[in-house]
Amino acid sequence: MLNNKFNTVKVASISVAHHIHDIYTSFLAPILPLLMEKFGITYTLAGLLSLIQRIPSLANPFIGMVADKVSVRYFIIFTPALTAISMSLIGIAPSYIFAAILLLVSGISSTLFHVPAPVMIKHVSGNKIGKGMSFYMVGGELARTIGPVTVLGAVSLWGLEGTYKLIPLGLIASGILFYKFKDIKIRQDFSSDEVKKPVETYKITLKRFLPVLITTTSIVLFRGGMKSALTLYLPTYIKEAGNTLWFAGISLSVLQLAGAAGTLLSGTISDKIGRKNLFVISAIGTPVLMFLFVISSGIVTIPLLILLGVFIFAPGPVMLAAVHDKKTQNGAFINGVYMGMNFLINSLNVLAIGWLGDIIGLENTFKITIAWGLLVIPFVLRFKETNKKFVP
Repeated sequence: MLNNKFNTVKVASISVAHHIHDIYTSFLAPILPLLMEKFGITYTLAGLLSLIQRIPSLANPFIGMVADKVSVRYFIIFTPALTAISMSLIGIAPSYIFAAILLLVSGISSTLFHVPAPVMIKHVSGNKIGKGMSFYMVGGELARTIGPVTVLGAVSLWGLEGTYKLIPLGLIASGILFYKFKDIKIRQDFSSDEVKKPVETYKITLKRFLPVLITTTSIVLFRGGMKSALTLYLPTYIKEAGNTLWFAGISLSVLQLAGAAGTLLSGTISDKIGRKNLFVISAIGTPVLMFLFVISSGIVTIPLLILLGVFIFAPGPVMLAAVHDKKTQNGAFINGVYMGMNFLINSLNVLAIGWLGDIIGLENTFKITIAWGLLVIPFVLRFKETNKKFVP
């Protein structure tokens, strides 16, 4: 039978795996100014690199179909090593095309990790799915806090071409994960009642989940402009304002660290106050803080980045929890659909911001994302709760 108890050990294990993997995927943004200088590329081409890294996410639903039928814990084990190799070699890439190929490989590896992992979290979180998703996503956000410092430290020590020396850390991580995960069998946590139910087709599953997918996709679409602007172009934006590359990288780490706090708290809070209420708070607060950040300068930007990080990352685990509130036999498939739409929309946002940055400058582009972000409010107001039983 499905255990309703929150399994702290398993949740923590998967979250640590997420953390290790995403340290490497966070390397692109902080070294983007250096890559732009090395290859002589525009904002648009810089944004295209991020898009290329996300292209494999289009296969998320199909990977989800496979994940619903086979044991996928080895995806969790070996993808950190593959991602570490591809991302650490970007510094020695001799051309833009070579760097794009490495990012594509890391994107494939990332897809293989991120589709099954949230489903594993769902089945070891009992009746506290929001809390489980917060633990899972805080692993990723802390990685994006540590990642920029890690890669910039490597650049300071060995130069851009020396980032390949970070590869062994990923290999060691996969070795440790193999030892920890090789005997974990998540599928045993499914209830026998679920197994005995008639098989639900993917078409029926998609139809049942369509309302929540529309809401979560709208949140990603309209708020994704602000998030993409900050997570990819923030170091470039700050460096162009006359600051050092280190200050730019530290600013990104501050944003991500605050985002980790937001993700850690938001899922648990949404278990108590409801998903919709948290969506509304974030939808209103984020554009206000983004506006204050754009019109500010100097040291005052740091506390604003802290607040922005909390608000802009808060919906992440809540959206995942909302997607997984409904029971289904095709959990990995529906998670794959959600992740695929999420990554695709974010990729288009990144590319659009790069294109606008070339035309009107990054500062004006940041201002446009604020107005774009306000359009999400009507969608979150219409959101209907699936899980009414909030956890005390």
